[in-house]
Amino acid sequence: MPDTLTFNMDAVLQRLLEECYSLLAALPLFLLALVVVAVFWLLGSWLARRQVLDRVAQRNPFLRDLTRTTIRWVISLIGILIALEVMNATALVGAVLGTAGVMGVALGFAFKSTMENYLAGILMSLRQPFSPKDHVTIDGNEGIVVALTSRATILMTLDGNHLRIPNALVFSSVMLNYTRNPSRRFAFDVGIGVNEDLVRAQQIGVEVLIELEGVMDTPPPRAYITALGDSNVQIRYQAWVDQRSHDFASVKSEGIRLVKLALEAAEMDMPEPIYRVQLSERGAPAKPSSTAPTVPLQENITSTVDTRVQADLDEQIAADQRKRGSEDLLDPSAPKE
Repeated sequence: MPDTLTFNMDAVLQRLLEECYSLLAALPLFLLALVVVAVFWLLGSWLARRQVLDRVAQRNPFLRDLTRTTIRWVISLIGILIALEVMNATALVGAVLGTAGVMGVALGFAFKSTMENYLAGILMSLRQPFSPKDHVTIDGNEGIVVALTSRATILMTLDGNHLRIPNALVFSSVMLNYTRNPSRRFAFDVGIGVNEDLVRAQQIGVEVLIELEGVMDTPPPRAYITALGDSNVQIRYQAWVDQRSHDFASVKSEGIRLVKLALEAAEMDMPEPIYRVQLSERGAPAKPSSTAPTVPLQENITSTVDTRVQADLDEQIAADQRKRGSEDLLDPSAPKE
């Protein structure tokens, strides 16, 4: 019959005493390692506050903060590695580095879209593709630029709604900036009767646009014959607007109205499409309808509409920027792409 198993408590106590002696012997090295980590952390914080970093990224607060944080953590990581070497924990150093690599890959896949937006924000803060209050269209989304954050570009639509577009989409999309070049051209077509003097119709519209407030003298307004329709000839009128002083939509609207009135006053025929309707039912011939009333001619065709720049969204954008504080990465004085 086998001997009964017994629990040797003395061996356990002996092992615990040995471990305690080992910890006590390693305590000075552990304290030294903590001192090394603290010194390197303070050194990293001191280097991150140096003004030389402000000179490197003086026009970009986002890049400045990123540089400071990177330097602080790199110096601290060096201190941690030295502390592990002091404690003769080289195997732990390899394990830490391997774990960091594996975690980096895992986090990269898990936060792929977040990292893409973050990196796109860094690049756009360097490139400055637009300025605050620029009127832009990004991937079909139109609005006024409010701010650029580390993850998204904030627009305010012309209806006053907030539009948040991920930076990765902004970075890779086609962007149309209406504000970068203050001069913007508008155009509209008018149908003129085929029997009318087309050169005279062109001159009438151009003369009206020249006198319209908000239309630039250079380049001057122009008119072109663009198409021959079934019942009319299409004439396209074009003019340029300085968006810094006048509202583009208002000037275009007023230009269309005044050109129409001028052509009517000159008794130019602007026919509507003609359709032939054939009725199969026999009956008495219908009496011809009376002639439609003609539009009274106006001798003085002048504009009474205010076409100056409208500031409907300015106060809303300014209030949003005040609340946002330092999150905006755009610098109006920085070089533009």
